[in-house]
Amino acid sequence: MGSHANLIVGLTGGMGCGKSTAAAFFADRGFLRVDSDAMVHDLLETNQEVVEAVRARFGGSVFAAGGTVRRDLLAEKVFGDSGALAWLEELLHTRLYAHWRQSFAVGHGQAFVVEVPLLFEKGLENWFDFTLCVTTESALQLRRLEQKGIPPELAQQRLAKQLPLARKCELADYVLLNDGTPGFLREQVNALADRLLNSTPPGPQAALNGPP
Repeated sequence: MGSHANLIVGLTGGMGCGKSTAAAFFADRGFLRVDSDAMVHDLLETNQEVVEAVRARFGGSVFAAGGTVRRDLLAEKVFGDSGALAWLEELLHTRLYAHWRQSFAVGHGQAFVVEVPLLFEKGLENWFDFTLCVTTESALQLRRLEQKGIPPELAQQRLAKQLPLARKCELADYVLLNDGTPGFLREQVNALADRLLNSTPPGPQAALNGPP
């Protein structure tokens, strides 16, 4: 990696495949971790403009008694309604990309790992020097989602909105396999971190310019 340019890695994969675990291992290797889901959750909790837009669109049906957005109820509303989902993504993603720009702008020769569940679905490849996909076999994926409290029906709805894992693996520059122990995944991350930190990105970095 050059002495002045940031290295910006996009990390994706299916729900329940272990993106957050892999990102944590990259953080252990000195990468600055950018959790897109956490940023979106923060927008829904603290950005008054976002909260009021959600209330105007869906009314009080997706709010807790204290006035906060119930993400589980919001998910139930949008994952069965493609129009509502597109509206919510437009509301949130423009603000998310602004957060990314702010994060990358302060880096100077820094390595970033950015968790992006819909990296390929949204055509965000141009943000990143390299893309990575964490994969696992489907039965294990569904079992992990159940352990997180996501009902099978809702899990299937969400997975239907994502590209098949096999396609994500084809599109990614590198694939991490998370069918074994955490130690097995960490070994892969360590080997890949060594490779990326000593690499030259394949093309001009477009991260500050955003998607085409």
